Amino acid sequence: MVFGWPGAAAAVAPPTVDPGALGAALELSGNPRPLEPTVPGAECAQPLLAGAPPVDPPASQRVLDLPSAWQFSRGAGQKVAVIDTGVSRHPRLPALQPGGDFVFTGDGTDDCDGHGTLVAGIIAARPSPEDGFVGVAPDAEILSIRQLSLAFKPAASESGSAPGDIATSGYGNVLTLAGAVVRAVDMGATVINISEVACSAAGTDTADAALGAAVKYAYDHNVVVVAAAGNLQSDGACKDQNSGTGWNAVQTVASPAWFDPYVLSVGSVDADGSASELSLNGPWIDVAAIGRNIVSLDSKPNATGLVDGVQSPEGIRPIEGTSFAAPYVSGLAALLRSRFPDLTAAQVIDRIERTAHGPGTDHDNRIGYGMIDPLAALTAELPDQPVSAGAEVPRAIPTPLRPPGPDPLPRKVAIIGSITCLVVLGISAAVSIPFRRKREDENFDPDQIDL
Repeated sequence: MVFGWPGAAAAVAPPTVDPGALGAALELSGNPRPLEPTVPGAECAQPLLAGAPPVDPPASQRVLDLPSAWQFSRGAGQKVAVIDTGVSRHPRLPALQPGGDFVFTGDGTDDCDGHGTLVAGIIAARPSPEDGFVGVAPDAEILSIRQLSLAFKPAASESGSAPGDIATSGYGNVLTLAGAVVRAVDMGATVINISEVACSAAGTDTADAALGAAVKYAYDHNVVVVAAAGNLQSDGACKDQNSGTGWNAVQTVASPAWFDPYVLSVGSVDADGSASELSLNGPWIDVAAIGRNIVSLDSKPNATGLVDGVQSPEGIRPIEGTSFAAPYVSGLAALLRSRFPDLTAAQVIDRIERTAHGPGTDHDNRIGYGMIDPLAALTAELPDQPVSAGAEVPRAIPTPLRPPGPDPLPRKVAIIGSITCLVVLGISAAVSIPFRRKREDENFDPDQIDL
């Protein structure tokens, strides 16, 4: 989900994090609740499945070659927090843990929006003989924290939106998101998935100081935070694409995605590997996964099946967006944390980035370092540092040393040996002369001389 706060654009610098801003998030994390009374404001979403359940794995799942990756890890022992619209209980999420509700009065396992359940299914849904869908880390647990919903609103609703609002309608802001991040860390999450974005125009108030402090809190507590890059919209704060490269080209800030390196930010690609037009670019994008034509779990109460579409004013449309690319990366992080429990959060992020496949060798503002590769991430033997580490640091080139000449000893030995041989031959020749003359005198016959 991508919503935000409009304003005038201006160049921005990478964000700084103020650890002192964590106080409000710490207070909220221990007592999850909305900041003010809320009431239902819309009917719950009704996602649907167009046709029969897919026999084959969906393309977004198949391209990752998960059966090969599962030979090394299935995510056992990992708890992935889904901070979203809630996660409905589903038979294919048997290890679902309630984590609290910052929207209403529930425990985090109600999903009126049909968003968080889709995300959780991509991460950790158990396989079924009925279809080809399965989560990336099917042995992982899900911790559900409801922090955003378009189906609720403040009881004393006022028109308009304010800096830090994640939705122009509905309920949820970056402060409650910060509280949810801290709560997930304190409840033992090893990976946190955030498939929501607060957009703001460059140069305007992002109001996300507490959120920046919260994702750093997670990073410092060895928790991998994965965040969606955000989706372009036809209007509102997410309408201007960051089409250039570098921070000077930023027109739209996406929070928490822009808090690199504390967040692993995920863009969307199509099935052919090209960057999705819907994906918001930025210098903070790290990697990508498929975010189109998504299949996942049904969020309706007591549902047991799958969905692949949502109702819209234009009719049924497929499920798509960076919201659903991010959980593929969160699932991979769970696989890595299970296989390599001694890796830090920074090392897990680094391994995912360095084994991704991009169209070139450089970072790309659309897809970061490229499409994730679970098998490579789980098996590659990587050097302690990238081969390019330190390349930007100038170093003096040492004066080359003159190579040593050949060793003269063999040459001397050869010369002395040759001279010795010649001397011996000479002496032998000289000694033999008298003997040759004597033999010639003894054999002399005067009658043989012609006169």
